[in-house]
Amino acid sequence: MGEYLPRVVDEELDLRMAAFGAALIIGPKWCGKTTTGEQKAKSILRMQDPDRREGYLATASAKPSLLLKGDNPRLIDEWQVAPVLWDAIRTAVDQRQEEGLFILTESTSVDNDHIMHSGTGRISRMKMYPMSLFESQESNGAISLKKLFDDPYMDIDGIISELTVEELIFSACRGGWPASLKRKNDTAKLLIAKDYLNNICESDISTVDGVQRNPVWTNLILRSYARNVSTLAKKANIYKDVAANADSMTLVTMNAYLNALEKLFVIEDIDAWCPAIRSATTIRAGKKRCFTDPSIPAAAMGLSPEYLQTDLKTFGFIFENLCIRDLRVYSQALGGKLSYYHDRYGLEADAVLHLNDGRYALIEFKLGSREIEEGARHLLEISNLIKKYNEKEKQVPLREPDLLIIITGGEMAYCRADGVKVIPIGTLRN
Repeated sequence: MGEYLPRVVDEELDLRMAAFGAALIIGPKWCGKTTTGEQKAKSILRMQDPDRREGYLATASAKPSLLLKGDNPRLIDEWQVAPVLWDAIRTAVDQRQEEGLFILTESTSVDNDHIMHSGTGRISRMKMYPMSLFESQESNGAISLKKLFDDPYMDIDGIISELTVEELIFSACRGGWPASLKRKNDTAKLLIAKDYLNNICESDISTVDGVQRNPVWTNLILRSYARNVSTLAKKANIYKDVAANADSMTLVTMNAYLNALEKLFVIEDIDAWCPAIRSATTIRAGKKRCFTDPSIPAAAMGLSPEYLQTDLKTFGFIFENLCIRDLRVYSQALGGKLSYYHDRYGLEADAVLHLNDGRYALIEFKLGSREIEEGARHLLEISNLIKKYNEKEKQVPLREPDLLIIITGGEMAYCRADGVKVIPIGTLRN
């Protein structure tokens, strides 16, 4: 099996198993859910084992509790193959009144009409993403996001990232798929993301909910979505792009495809942050288009690392998706939730990272150093808008940002005189 590379969610899984009868790990295929579950499990039921699948399904139909027998914690891998297992697990937890009995994995979100009870209080859900740069051991992790929030005056000056831009581009195209790290040459490593994309188009898009879908149309939609990655492109504009090559597709059909891709954890858009600092009509409230891993848009557009080295403008959008993925991973234990800010005056923050205790950071992503000045100006202007708002609105003031951060693809971390922290993605960790 090879050496297990620790994941940021390991501690969170321990915590959930100590508090609940069962823990459910959800996330995209191939992101390492099963391997992470195996580190804690004492017995395993693999529902997708082709040699035993039919027998498992027959048993699940007749007496599902039989499949739950085994040493605990028992890992039920891809439980949604037999949705009846959910209620069987919930019942077993109720009867035994113990913590940490089961670990479940799920690569496709399941509609509630397939299960009788939500599992609230018995089964705790935990999201997992492909590997961050720190988990794949490419970020040196010298700057902790948690420590930065706890001590905003922490000295980061002079901390160096060993990642070159070329290595960063390769990492984005390869993606955070654990299997890709085990391949011996770069061509094989890059093939994992391409194969993931092919599987989505040829198989998963139809098996996710039993609706037969067109692989060519799926590929067209993913390519158009990828061309609009890290932008506020409206679905109507994406539809125009797709319909130019699939003239019989309706907007309703495209939306159904996009819903299926969300269920497969392929795409995960970011909502707008709409504070009351400006008129509601001036703040853009659409979604920012995003994938769960930067390798998916790169593969969908057929972009190689060599090409992206000659087109850093395009890579800038993929770089933002990479940073979003890593921030989602790093902030998870802190209850992190990502949004973005953008208004009609051109003022923006690429990401707003809110923690569950109310603290938050305004963040800009800038691949190169030439854009840092503009990014800092945006962050400071938003911060000043909040201060001005609070001067007028004293009864219900808005919390001022705890951190102003520019995440770069550069080499050195430092804190500017205006308080904005410039942090290379290759130095960041949870």
